[in-house]
Amino acid sequence: MMFSARNARPLGLVVGFVLDRAFGDPRRGHPVAGMGRLAGLLERLVYRDNRSAGVMFTIGSVSAVIALVAPTRRGGPTVEFAATAAATWAVLGGTTLARVGEQVADAVEADDVDAARALIPSLCGRDPQSLDQTGLVRAALESVAENTSDATVAPLWWGAMAGPAGLIGYRMINTLDAMVGYRSPRYLRFGWASARLDDVANYVPARLTGAVVVASGPDRGGAVRAWRADAAAHPSPNAGVVEASFAGALGVGLGGPTVYPHRVEQRPRLGDGRAPEVSDLRAAVSMSRRVQTVSAGGAALIALLASRCRVQSGGRRGQRPQSP
Repeated sequence: MMFSARNARPLGLVVGFVLDRAFGDPRRGHPVAGMGRLAGLLERLVYRDNRSAGVMFTIGSVSAVIALVAPTRRGGPTVEFAATAAATWAVLGGTTLARVGEQVADAVEADDVDAARALIPSLCGRDPQSLDQTGLVRAALESVAENTSDATVAPLWWGAMAGPAGLIGYRMINTLDAMVGYRSPRYLRFGWASARLDDVANYVPARLTGAVVVASGPDRGGAVRAWRADAAAHPSPNAGVVEASFAGALGVGLGGPTVYPHRVEQRPRLGDGRAPEVSDLRAAVSMSRRVQTVSAGGAALIALLASRCRVQSGGRRGQRPQSP
């Protein structure tokens, strides 16, 4: 296949998405694990209990991984395609997310609470031992909803906008938020910059996710109502949009006491339905897969349009002015 400046990035996004759908996360040598190790090393070097150190840590971590893929911009269309496809597969987590969500549903349905609790750390940072069967379903559903945006829609959006640098850079931002973006005594100040940058990076993708849920979910009106009425009450400006739209589309109510290792939060009510059941978790997984597929197609289209604009702009800049 011949690659051009116009089709290399969109084709790379599509191929990377297909690889994730077919194989899930790489089982060994996962690049995201490498990002975590790099960030951990830098944290040990620069940590101070203040925001300035956190800003330096955040900028340094993100800049380092972007620098690793920056040379691919000069490699031509074939290199851009290969780098985009590889980076897309590496940073997407949608297939593994859906798989774990289904495994939690299977375990709860089989009354195997211990097995379900063992799966929760793969989805979120909550204390598994604090969760009963109802809490396990709610935690898994909320995590499937939020991570549909974080693990698929957001990286695809940034890949469409900025290619491999956008993909890798976004994943590092999201990793930093997961590592230090907590309101714990150690990270309240140091993790502030990472948490705020993650909010910025996810602002557009979260709303795109909500829009796709509204368009493709089983109850469009319910998704819109929950988004409008409840999303703003969530402590996260982005997770609230996605979780509320999922809750409304599925006709369930989310929120309530949420126990983390370092604190307990009272999450606001999202949606006006009943408490979610195992069947609702399975429906959320199916909707997540649907949102992921639609988003991959949308990202490829955005990348194609952006590539055409770049090519046309470059052509105009290369033209000599006409003589009068």
